[in-house]
Amino acid sequence: MKTSSLPVLASLAGLLLSSLPTQAQTIDSSAGALTATVVAEGLDHPWGLALLGDGRMLVTERSGALRLVTDGKVGAPIAGTPEVFHQGQGGLLDIALAPDFAESGRVYLSFAEPGEGGAGTAVMAAKLVLEGDSGRLEDQAVIFRMNKFTGTGHHFGSRIVVGQDGNLFVTLGERGDGDRAQDMADLAGAVVRITPEGGVPADNPKTEGWAPELWSKGHRNPQGAALRGDGQLFTVEHGPKGGDELNMPKAGANYGWPIITYGVDYSGAPVGVGQERPGLEQPLHYWVPSISPSGLAFYAGEMMPGWEGDLLTGGLSGQLLVRLDMEGDTVVGEERLFEGQLGRIRDVRVGDDGAIYLLTDEDNGRLIRVASEGK
Repeated sequence: MKTSSLPVLASLAGLLLSSLPTQAQTIDSSAGALTATVVAEGLDHPWGLALLGDGRMLVTERSGALRLVTDGKVGAPIAGTPEVFHQGQGGLLDIALAPDFAESGRVYLSFAEPGEGGAGTAVMAAKLVLEGDSGRLEDQAVIFRMNKFTGTGHHFGSRIVVGQDGNLFVTLGERGDGDRAQDMADLAGAVVRITPEGGVPADNPKTEGWAPELWSKGHRNPQGAALRGDGQLFTVEHGPKGGDELNMPKAGANYGWPIITYGVDYSGAPVGVGQERPGLEQPLHYWVPSISPSGLAFYAGEMMPGWEGDLLTGGLSGQLLVRLDMEGDTVVGEERLFEGQLGRIRDVRVGDDGAIYLLTDEDNGRLIRVASEGK
């Protein structure tokens, strides 16, 4: 079987659009009528989505499979994925492409790795070789892992964002133990920044007492991350009962969990000291009640007038797509889209065509394309 390589004929993207299944829902929005169309279904709790730029897409399934979607068809599992801790929220999580993916085939996968003490979030780098509707991973190497594994199935994070310099931001949950988010020797409850080989960048914050991989701390369960055009990282994270947050993680900053939060414990009891304390960062935006944000992307394209530079995030418990109207570093408005219509939205990406692509977290998970009506 012949090995595929990029770039592939641009016409493949057109073939994908012409072959979309007919399931569709249309709503009114600030950018006009938007239609959500199912591209593919039958995915097992899909978690991460990567667009290859030629109409094909890579999707991770939490149970451990990585699949190629071509012309709306879900391929056989790609060989060579890591063994995963598939319990609770654990499993195969995010996927990101290296900047030179078209030449190198290099990809990064985050996953819940089983090991001594239970499991922890890890990152694998590998070369992806595509063959027909599937393929294989080669030269696999785990380049990063949390420094403390525990048995709980909660709060792994975990998104991977490639920075403008090629270094990786990785978001890590506090594994259901809030105190870990304030232990600066612990990599849990954090954003870490590592080199493509897993080392520590020389310009990481050198905050006294902090583990060298740390970029920021005090995060609860960040499940969305995106890079703005100027290189600034943005994240969304789950609060407890209420208090989901949008943050702009800065080097060496502490975002406060569980000392400060806009949420309360699931019992209704207060958490920490309240909503603010000197020395701890405030979120750019928060949600009460929770929407359980997952996936994050900046909108870029001409298809949605007036949305350029705005943030898009999915809602799991909220079952919606949210647009945050951004002016610089400030959220000046929020628009809720497809509320209760598409299911639990796990990931959000924006294609080169200006359309928005979503994953739904279900036994029969779906890949959905949102576009202006008729496009």
